Amino acid sequence: MKRIRLFLEMIKFEHTIFALPFAYLGMVLAARGWPTWHQFVWITIAMAAARTLAMSVNRAVDRHLDARNPRTARRALPRGLLTPAQVWGAAAISLAVFLLAAWQLNDFVLRLAPLAVIALVGYSYTKRFTWLSHWVLGMTDGAAAAGAWAAVRASLSDPIPWLLWAAVTVWIAGFDLIYACQDVEFDREMGLQAVPARFGVATALRWAQICHVLTVALLAAVGWVAGLGWIYWVGLFIVAMLLLYEHSLVKPDDLSRVDVAFFNVNGYISITTFLATLLAVLVRA
Repeated sequence: MKRIRLFLEMIKFEHTIFALPFAYLGMVLAARGWPTWHQFVWITIAMAAARTLAMSVNRAVDRHLDARNPRTARRALPRGLLTPAQVWGAAAISLAVFLLAAWQLNDFVLRLAPLAVIALVGYSYTKRFTWLSHWVLGMTDGAAAAGAWAAVRASLSDPIPWLLWAAVTVWIAGFDLIYACQDVEFDREMGLQAVPARFGVATALRWAQICHVLTVALLAAVGWVAGLGWIYWVGLFIVAMLLLYEHSLVKPDDLSRVDVAFFNVNGYISITTFLATLLAVLVRA
């Protein structure tokens, strides 16, 4: 049990909260209400397994970098509290569970699953050769929303899942830009590619602001195309205010509140967006 607890702590399992609400967003919009319990359960399992796979691979691949970074050196792998074999084993189990969930949902999702696995495993390597890694991470997370839509409709022939995917992509990329500002000196020393290391913290924060303006615009497009009512628009206004607050917490010369911006505010944004959408869909139904 101790190793399981260490593993869950290492991959920040509780932060699945960032991904699940946006996956549920795609789910309830596709179902035009609450889906079947079979779909709900297997979508939840698929999303949790996908995130666990991605985080396990990320920690295993980056373990030598984490050991040299003062911010991450206390993680379980650098400290030897877990072995790489244990973490790769967890990744393999997560992969099997993810594929099982895709099989349980529908053939369309199962056919797309290999592409999702490539993104989930591959994004951890991107910071080694491109500063676009923030957007690759966003696209990988954003696939959760489109994937949940596909799990219900067995199709992606509607603009809504693509708009959702784009909205989550720029939302995740925006706060990853903020988060990466903490590692500027380390990334430069190690030759890692990231916008803050390449262009500076001030530029990274400006690009994060642009990403989050686009997030609100794309979520507005989702509401317009889906014909959602006033509850959705109130929720979107709250999300816009939360994003403004998030950016007020970080300055080029003061990154001391990055964790508050990254963990707390983004959790509120994710849950607010989902609840506003769910209520708007249920009221319309």
